[in-house]
Amino acid sequence: MKKSLLLPCILLASSALMAQEVLTIGNRRECFFDNYLLDKGMTSAELLLHHPVYRGSVLIHDAPWEGAGCNYHNLFFDDAYKGIEGKNEKGTYRLYYLGWQTNSGAPNAMPGHGIVACYAESPDGINWIKPNLGYIEYNGNKDNNIVLKSNFNHKGDIDNFMVFRDDNPACPPESRYKGIGAGAGGLRCYNSTDGIHFTEGDVITNKGAFDSLNVVFWDAVAGLYRGYIRGFHNTSNPRIKNPIRDISYIESKDFVTWTNPKLLSFDDGEDIPQYTNVVSPYFRAPHIYIGFPSRYIERFGWNGSFEELGGKQFRQNRMKLHPRFGLTITDCTFIVSRNGQNFHRFWNAFMRPEMENNMNWVYGDCYPARGFAITPNSYPGCPEELSMYAPTNHWMDAPAQLSRYTIRMDGFASIHAGAKEAIATTKVLKYEGENLYINFETSAMGYLFVTLIDAAGKRFASCETFGNTLDRKVVFDNPEAVKANIGKPVTIEFRMRDADVYSMQFR
Repeated sequence: MKKSLLLPCILLASSALMAQEVLTIGNRRECFFDNYLLDKGMTSAELLLHHPVYRGSVLIHDAPWEGAGCNYHNLFFDDAYKGIEGKNEKGTYRLYYLGWQTNSGAPNAMPGHGIVACYAESPDGINWIKPNLGYIEYNGNKDNNIVLKSNFNHKGDIDNFMVFRDDNPACPPESRYKGIGAGAGGLRCYNSTDGIHFTEGDVITNKGAFDSLNVVFWDAVAGLYRGYIRGFHNTSNPRIKNPIRDISYIESKDFVTWTNPKLLSFDDGEDIPQYTNVVSPYFRAPHIYIGFPSRYIERFGWNGSFEELGGKQFRQNRMKLHPRFGLTITDCTFIVSRNGQNFHRFWNAFMRPEMENNMNWVYGDCYPARGFAITPNSYPGCPEELSMYAPTNHWMDAPAQLSRYTIRMDGFASIHAGAKEAIATTKVLKYEGENLYINFETSAMGYLFVTLIDAAGKRFASCETFGNTLDRKVVFDNPEAVKANIGKPVTIEFRMRDADVYSMQFR
């Protein structure tokens, strides 16, 4: 092309680039959990969902006040709490869950008992203990790990109980730890100075069904409290029984006045039942909200697949109590949002029930706990990974167990290329930082080339990049490429084959 023709083309490209919305990402970590950063028209790479790996049981719910119904686990890392014996110098993972024995309908099943809220803790996310708290009496004895029994002066069992540490600077010490649970009058708050001894607080909202793990947390990025609660609505989906379970959103500036619940919006447009939600800010990129809703799938009747599934007798026994107790199975999906209300949802399951073993493929499979632990890699010498947790053996006349699953840091989804080379191109960005780091992996034959493209169309290419690591500095042919474009509008192009990019960060 002649120079006289090239200059207008460059100016046209530059003008088009400047006309686009510019996303200011600064030096925050950006994860490829959705298409938010990508220019779809310039991207042939796919958005790929990944899956956690089962690592075995870490906690058996075999105490008399626990049982086959233990569920709604939720945990957080508390760097201000050193453990029940004060030995955890770096802090403690604190776990809360319901203790209850379900009535399976079987002739010789253990009798059901009232539901209690229980507590466990761990220094590392792998080794867990159920401490003797000596606080709540159960069958005439206080030697247990119970933190809440019934709803104080109200009748009825605890249906759910979720705890978080309130890091709002304005939060008084007596409410530093907050429990959220369905109680008399609606969704109620419980206050605590230490995360063990709770007193009953006010009703947050009475607009909802609440019989799931409802979630509330302080969002330091937005400066407000966010809540995700359970409700019902009718659907026109012919494959789903009405009414269906759903998730609604509430928020508050002061934990006193809350907005009316608003149904979450999902970009796939499909109306499906969602039970637990376990939404939280992703701790490595707290401007991104992620969740793992369980899908509640009730078949319309018994068929040949139920005949062949493991645990047939347990299923038929539960149907004596109600047909849905035998006809329902559950899995869970992965959802992600940039504003906490509008979510991208992967249709395929993030977690499926494991291989049939006579104790699974039931109502209550794939209820991930809310929260993560950072644990040593299962492969020696490799970087730390994320541990997730979910109960198994639900409703099977045997103690429920809490199982651990692992996934790489930022590893829920990626931009992916397979056997054919593909391109992923971002929207126009402005960043801060002198180097670009990526969390990525390739095969030995696979590769990745990263190119910065400035407003004038000038391209700054990297060398061929390959490997598998959480934090690789991208090496550009021009060592000053990243530094030279700080604060300027650029696009980033990933040219890749047999490769995944999970996240990126300028630093």
